[in-house]
Amino acid sequence: MSHLISGRKTRLAIAIGILVCTSQSQANSDNASVTDTSQNTPVNTPAQKLPHKQSSQAKSASDKDASSAAEDTIVVNKAEEKLKQQPGASLITQQDIEKSPPVNDLSEIIRKMPGVNLTGNSATGSRGNNRQIDIRGMGPENTLILIDGVPVSSRSSVRYSRTGERDTRGDSNWVPPEMVDHIEVLRGPAAAHYGSGAMGGVVNIVTKRPTNNWHGSLSLFTNQPENKKEGATKRMNFSLSGPLIDDVLTMRLYGNINKTDADAYDINTSENGSYAAGREGVRNRDINTMLQWKINPQQFLDFNYSYSRQGNIYAGDTQYSNSNISTLVPTLYGHETNRMYRQLYSLTHNGIWDWGQSKLILSYEDTHNTRLDEGSTGKVEGMINSDTFNTSRYKTWRINNEYTVPFSLWVDHTLTLGGEWSREELNDPASMEATDASGIDINGVSGDPSQRSSKNAQELSGLYVEDTIDAFDGTTLIPGLRFDYSDRFGSNWSPSFNFQQELGDEVMLKAGIARVFKAPNLYQSSEGYLLASSGNGCNIGTSNGCYLMGNSNLKPEISVNKEVGLQWTHKDYSAGLTYFRNDYQNKIVAGDTSLGTVAVAGSWYSSNYDIYQWQNGGKALTQGLEANLTLPIVEDTLKWRTNATYMFTSKYKSTGNPLSLIPKYTVNSWLDWQITPDVSTTLSWTMYGRQHPRTTAEIRKEASGLSDTIVGAYAIFGVGVNYEYSKNLRFNVGISNLLDKRIYRENEGASTYNEPGRAYYAGVTTSF
Repeated sequence: MSHLISGRKTRLAIAIGILVCTSQSQANSDNASVTDTSQNTPVNTPAQKLPHKQSSQAKSASDKDASSAAEDTIVVNKAEEKLKQQPGASLITQQDIEKSPPVNDLSEIIRKMPGVNLTGNSATGSRGNNRQIDIRGMGPENTLILIDGVPVSSRSSVRYSRTGERDTRGDSNWVPPEMVDHIEVLRGPAAAHYGSGAMGGVVNIVTKRPTNNWHGSLSLFTNQPENKKEGATKRMNFSLSGPLIDDVLTMRLYGNINKTDADAYDINTSENGSYAAGREGVRNRDINTMLQWKINPQQFLDFNYSYSRQGNIYAGDTQYSNSNISTLVPTLYGHETNRMYRQLYSLTHNGIWDWGQSKLILSYEDTHNTRLDEGSTGKVEGMINSDTFNTSRYKTWRINNEYTVPFSLWVDHTLTLGGEWSREELNDPASMEATDASGIDINGVSGDPSQRSSKNAQELSGLYVEDTIDAFDGTTLIPGLRFDYSDRFGSNWSPSFNFQQELGDEVMLKAGIARVFKAPNLYQSSEGYLLASSGNGCNIGTSNGCYLMGNSNLKPEISVNKEVGLQWTHKDYSAGLTYFRNDYQNKIVAGDTSLGTVAVAGSWYSSNYDIYQWQNGGKALTQGLEANLTLPIVEDTLKWRTNATYMFTSKYKSTGNPLSLIPKYTVNSWLDWQITPDVSTTLSWTMYGRQHPRTTAEIRKEASGLSDTIVGAYAIFGVGVNYEYSKNLRFNVGISNLLDKRIYRENEGASTYNEPGRAYYAGVTTSF
């Protein structure tokens, strides 16, 4: 039993070391990790932190900070080695972001992880340039975004259309790149731990933490496209961090101003006429503050407040740009047509106890989505039709409590127990009142907008347990079970099982299976939310107009996610191959069975409208391979990193249409050269395979035929140089899309987005 007791003490020491390390100054604020992003590197719970090698800025920390970090190095390195067993995870470090800085949105670097791509909101290609994170082909709605472990739900304030789009940039742009400590990307069965919305995977954006000594920074960044019709970017941010009361009360403050101009209105014009609009611009304003109270060496209390404003710069986009004859839309180019205001309050307690570790998070998120009125009927769905702004409001309250308990019972265990509660509230008068069918009863719901409620809400509660069992030497079993209950949609069980087996000293077999779910969103479940069409937006085979209405009796969507893979590691060499398969069931789709008809009379016509509801029943399948390879060509000087994703299948079973528009394969490769201790350069290469469009018409406006336009395979090269002039001054310059490969959006077939051409970027960071 002595070795079992020793194992338990080691686990507790590891947990303590991890938490203490997160409070150290330079280990979080100025570090630059060299963790390989092409490998399956572990995702951590919000209380955990992987070790990092220090950059020259980190070396400038005070003796107190340096000695504290050194004391934890051995313990935390042990934690990293154990956590590397986690399957389906990748880590993007601060150093990775510095080498390849995103122009505007963190999704630009997240997309380069295995299994990750960017896609429009749905497979129709509408709003195609508003590309969002898509993990393993499951679509952006199934990617759960976290900031410091807290889910972000601002995109849920944006109206949901009949084909599944939201006119949103997603939730990956609330933190400026310079303020990110690292980003964790989790794919596959392990995502079941996070509950609703994680069927594709989880992205956790971890920000820099307060420091024990005063430090500050000022960063300037610009990206200048060679093509003057593409929007340029300018960004400035600052940070200030240090103690208010010795090392007992510390603070961190950062602010950010960013502007990316819209593409020219005629950037996609061809000899055959005007294509869809280019990429819209964006204005960001962010302010964030964190206070950390070190109650005692084992108890930490964090308070965080953030305020962000994002406004678009309109480029002329609507869902039907090619046929938009509105006289209003052309006058809006270059102006803000929507803006989003987000506030977050959170209180976090981390504790180390004799029995293990605890974490409690209380948070409140309030999003105001203010935008010009848009049509919600048929062919004009999503088209701006008014110069009046209206606001939808989305509020979320969350409580998360988690305990990690190492113990020995025959073998070593690490038990994770947790509970969650959330309440989401939506109030969107503009969308709920957009369809006026006064005088008609639509399946028990009044057609009069004044009689339909603009509000909807749901509460979700969850309990989960997961046990990491060191069953035998080299064998780790991780069974898990999660139970969720919705006051609207009932209960859901999500069992999971992950398994790792060492096959010798250098090869690891990893496998997992989990049932993951997503609760219906508040637009799908609002009976007062009506979408109307006089015909073009209705089902094939019908001749009437139609209504599509919310359904309060929906069931959660579910997916059974499976993966199996091998990982080989030898010194600094590594290679891996993983097969994954997601069987998507109960997907919520626009119904195809009429619930009846109602008579509709207009000023010059009368007609019968069929009534449809959102319904469960859609089935889809995604499956493919992920691979990675790391070769240290010259030790400590030249390293080659590569990852690749190949999709066998991503389609609806009933129609054969793709679940989302992503490439058949994606290859990301980097050649890192540390020329001198202060100068490094990175040559990057990304290859995208063919992208195929939908082939089966689903509504009447598509009945005459869908475009067969394919986006052919293409490659993007980039080069960047980083120069640390001194411990307080760093420069980076580079060229993206070195060979100037451009894709112009047509909004036809798979040609739904712009790939920007060659651009030159430069940045400078000064610190103290």
